[in-house]
Amino acid sequence: MYYASGNYEAFARPKKPTGVDQKSAYIIGSGLGALAAACFLVRDGQMKGSHVHILEKDPIPGGACDGYQYSDIGYVMRGGREMDNHFECMWDLFRSIPSIETEGISVLDEYYWLNKADPNYSLCRATENQGQDAHTDKKFGLSDKGAMEIMKLFFTPDEELYNKRIDEYFDEEVLNSNFWMYWRTMFAFENWHSALEMKLYIKRFIHHVGGLPDFTALRFTKYNQYESMILPMVKYLESFGVVFHYNTKVINVEFEIEAGRKLAKKIDIIRDGEADAIDLTENDLVFITNGGCVENSSYGSQNKPAEFKTEIREGGGWDMWRKIAAQDPSFGHPDKFCYDPEQSNWMSATVTTLDEKILPYIKNICKRDPLSGKVVTGGIVTARDSEWLLSWTINRQPQFRNQPKGQVLVWVYALFSNKPGDYVKKTMRECTGKEICEEWLYHIGVPEEKIPELAEHSANTVPVMMPYITAFFMPREKGDRPDVVPEGAVNFAFLGQFAETARDTIFTTEYSIRTGMEAVYTLLNIDRGVPEVWGSVYDVRDLLNATVAIRDGRKITDMKLGLKEKIAMKELLKAVEGTDVEKLLREHGAI
Repeated sequence: MYYASGNYEAFARPKKPTGVDQKSAYIIGSGLGALAAACFLVRDGQMKGSHVHILEKDPIPGGACDGYQYSDIGYVMRGGREMDNHFECMWDLFRSIPSIETEGISVLDEYYWLNKADPNYSLCRATENQGQDAHTDKKFGLSDKGAMEIMKLFFTPDEELYNKRIDEYFDEEVLNSNFWMYWRTMFAFENWHSALEMKLYIKRFIHHVGGLPDFTALRFTKYNQYESMILPMVKYLESFGVVFHYNTKVINVEFEIEAGRKLAKKIDIIRDGEADAIDLTENDLVFITNGGCVENSSYGSQNKPAEFKTEIREGGGWDMWRKIAAQDPSFGHPDKFCYDPEQSNWMSATVTTLDEKILPYIKNICKRDPLSGKVVTGGIVTARDSEWLLSWTINRQPQFRNQPKGQVLVWVYALFSNKPGDYVKKTMRECTGKEICEEWLYHIGVPEEKIPELAEHSANTVPVMMPYITAFFMPREKGDRPDVVPEGAVNFAFLGQFAETARDTIFTTEYSIRTGMEAVYTLLNIDRGVPEVWGSVYDVRDLLNATVAIRDGRKITDMKLGLKEKIAMKELLKAVEGTDVEKLLREHGAI
C-alpha cells in the first residue's frame, strides 16, 4: 500500500489482484469503516460479493452513523457528521456509490450539488441569557499570549505530547476564549483530553481555521447519516451479493503468532444466542473493528432517563479488543481509552417538534425558517452560559424521508452530564427526555411559564447516554492503537477510530473510510495509490491565513513583542522587502 495525490491515480482503475478469487473476507462490525472496507473489496479488490461476510451484533447496520425511528420512543439520532471537501478517501468511495434517491447519479453528486446550491453558514454561533445572541461576532477572542500557546502546541513534537492533557498546555488565556468554546463544542474536546489529539486536529484542519466561528468550513448530508450514507452503501454491497450476518456477536479473534508472522486462525462468535466459530486460512481476510465509541449506549424516552451503563460486556467491541490485545503487544491497549467513562461520556437528545409553537423561538436565534428545506442553524448553537454546556443544531428538514410534514428534528447535546442544569436543577443523566427539552427551551428563550406545557405537548424528546463516545480523545501514546495492518500480519487488519493511520484525525467519517481503504489495499496488494491526507499543513498560504484568522485579522506586525523580538521582526521584514515573500505576506494580510 502506498499514498498518491493528484488525479492520475484518482481516476485509474486497478487491475484485478492476483488470487483474489480464492480469497474470502470476514468483516467484524458494520459501521462506516467496515462498510467502506467491504465496498473497496468489491470495487477495487474485485472480490466476489458472495465471498464477503459482514458480522454485526445488532439487527441493523451503521454503527455510530445511525438515524432511526423506534416505534415506542420516536426518532433518534445519537450524533451528526460534519464533512470537509478534503475527505479524499471518502469522496473517492462515494463517487462510486449510487444514490438511492435519484437514479443515475452518485452519492457524491447529490452531496456536491446540495452543498453548492445551499452552502452552510451560521448566523448565530452562541447564545447567553436565555436565547440572546452572545455576539461572538466571528471572533476568536485570543490574546497574543493565547495565540502563542496554540502555536507552541502546533510545533511541539508528537513524542512530547504522549499521555499529556490539553490543560497541561493551555492556561486560562485559551480555555476562557471564544476559540476554546468554538473548538470544544464543535469537536467534543474536554480540558482533560489528549493534547496530542488536539495538535493533530489543528494540523489536519488548518485550512478551515477561519471558517470555525461561522461554520462556513462545514458541509452536511441531506438526511440523517444513516439514510444519506449507510443505506446507499448497504444497497451497493447487496447488489454485489455481499452477505450480512446480523445478530452475530464476535467474542474473540484467535491468532497464531510466530517471530515476524501473525495469522488470524479463528473467529469466536455467538450467532442468535448459540456459540459458534469460523475457522480461517491464509486466504480468509479478517477486518476487525476494535473498540467502539457508541458501545454501551442507552436510550431513554419522553418520560424516562437514559441509564448510565458502564459495564463492558462480552460481545461488544471493547471486550473483544481486550481479548485480542492480550495476545500480542502490537494489537494495542484498549484500557488506555475505556478505563474511566466519567471522562469519556456525553449525552445527546433528539427533539421532535409536534406543532409550530416552538418554531418562533428557533427562528429568533437562527434567523431562518426551519421548514424551508434549506440550511437552518448551519451547525451547533452553544448556550455559552449553560452549566451542561448545552449545544443544539437543526439540519435541513426533513431529516428522515418519512418525517411528517411540519415536524422539525432538533439534535441537542451537552458535554457535562454530571452537572445540575440551569432550569431543571438536575444533572442531564438524571433527566427524562421532557426535562432535557425543558432545559433546552429555557436556553432558547421560551418564557419560563410556557416551558412545561411546550415540553410536554409540543415536543417528543429521546435522550441517549454514551459512556465511551469520546474515548478516543483520552491521553495516549504511540502503540496504544494498533496499526491498521500490524507488522507481520498475514490476513488481518484493524478498522475504525481505534486503529492507527498516519496524519489523519479520528472522530471523522474520513478516518473510518481511510482505515478501510488502507486495510483492503494492503492485504490485497492493490496496485493503486490511496489518496494521501490533504496537505494543507504544508501549504504556506493556509498557514498564513490561519495565523491571521486566529488573531481575528490582526497582522503579525501588530503583535506585542519584546525589544529583541521587535528588532528580529524588523530585520526579517527588511530582508524580504521587494521579494515574492513580502508579496505573499501582504496578500494574506500577515503584514
